Amino acid sequence: MSEKNIIKIKDPILSIQNLSVAYDKNNYAVKDVSVEVKKNTVTAIMGPSGCGKSTLLRALNRMHELYENIETKGTVLLNGQDIYKLPTIRVRRMTGMVFQRPNPFPTMSIYDNVIAGYKLNGIRLKKSEKDEIVERSLRDVVLWEEVKDSLFKKGTFLSGGQQQRLCIARALAFGPEVILLDEPTSALDPVATSKVEDLLTKLKENYTIILVTHNMAQAARISDYSLFMYLGELVEYDKTKNMFTNPQDKRTEEYLTGKFG
Repeated sequence: MSEKNIIKIKDPILSIQNLSVAYDKNNYAVKDVSVEVKKNTVTAIMGPSGCGKSTLLRALNRMHELYENIETKGTVLLNGQDIYKLPTIRVRRMTGMVFQRPNPFPTMSIYDNVIAGYKLNGIRLKKSEKDEIVERSLRDVVLWEEVKDSLFKKGTFLSGGQQQRLCIARALAFGPEVILLDEPTSALDPVATSKVEDLLTKLKENYTIILVTHNMAQAARISDYSLFMYLGELVEYDKTKNMFTNPQDKRTEEYLTGKFG
């Protein structure tokens, strides 16, 4: 890989260094990826199915440790601290995760969904603290006015787009520095997708957002930087405008012009 295809970031909030993830000894889903992420930006991870996008994203909050057979090598620095040397709960508080399909806990109310992370980790809060976190998090995702009179109804009572914003609120409740989103709009209709995109653009004022997307138009609309992966390798990383108008690698150009995907 040519060095010219990878942009350097001054004072990155996140620095990924020689990261590899293997599902078994001979099956590397991510191969020696090094990349830096700028604070208060949206970074899109793009590439064809099976290229390692989601695997890379999940390595950033140590989700792979839930599975014994997955091996992770390399270093991930968040504000200069190696996440693989920190307590897992601290890493998960610093890096909130939102998945492809809206997944509010079905037996919990909207209120309890927002503060679920505290309950699951045995962190006790006063009622006033819970109330403040719930309202702040729901306001952050522009959901408060829509649900403030229904806080103790099940989260599954909401529409798909509202459920996904609830899941983002759940990630924000812990006060993370980085929000990781794995194709968060792929299960949503165009109107709900537009609301989530508008939300992410607003949230980058206070958070750093890393977004896996198969939707190139979405990456072009809302991301500041784009990262193109192919067969587990980082091929190109640049400002989104530069990559879409003047890709440096032939594989990036072929992907962006629809020759494969």
